[in-house]
Amino acid sequence: MKLIMLGAPGAGKGTQALRIAEKYQIPHISTGDIFRANIKNNTELGKLAKSYIDAGALVPDSLTCDLVVDRISQEDCANGYILDGFPRTIPQAEALTAALEKKDGSAIDFAINVDVPDEHIIKRMQGRRTCPGCGASYHLAYLPPKKEGVCDVCGEALILRQDDHPETVAKRLEVYHTSTQPLIDYYGKAGVLHTVDGTKDMEEVFAAIISILGD
Repeated sequence: MKLIMLGAPGAGKGTQALRIAEKYQIPHISTGDIFRANIKNNTELGKLAKSYIDAGALVPDSLTCDLVVDRISQEDCANGYILDGFPRTIPQAEALTAALEKKDGSAIDFAINVDVPDEHIIKRMQGRRTCPGCGASYHLAYLPPKKEGVCDVCGEALILRQDDHPETVAKRLEVYHTSTQPLIDYYGKAGVLHTVDGTKDMEEVFAAIISILGD
């Protein structure tokens, strides 16, 4: 089972991806994790990626795809995997499709789109709070700390990350709609797209995804 998670920043796709990975016992793979692992292990691909990152440049689509294909070729991906955060653009999707075809003639089985309207995302992300000390995450409405404004784990004052400020979220959504949303059409044409209502309760969203994937 080879899956891709789609959806705007703050749609909750990362949370769902982790639960799917746990249920089906397949690796949850993010490009950020891949970059960090390759750079830490000083692999050839990692050194190449680091040269772009250190220069403040975007890692080229071709290199990012090479890193992803290298990761999904590992033994723990034999029964499938779930990609979270890749592909982000049509060129990346096309590169992945070509690489999978060349690798073993396979293709993505499911592209799960967690659909949430922009205004809902902005409101949702305004409620997020993060601990700068230990990294614990909270939400004022859905997962509040026991003591207002204070981390349950280490007692530090919680903050609203710059990424979660309304103007920053609006900008990220603009980028998403321009570069990433066309992927919905791409995987729709491939016949593997399935959309779930991400405004529902987390358990309902998960149940909707499981009904698509099967037990």
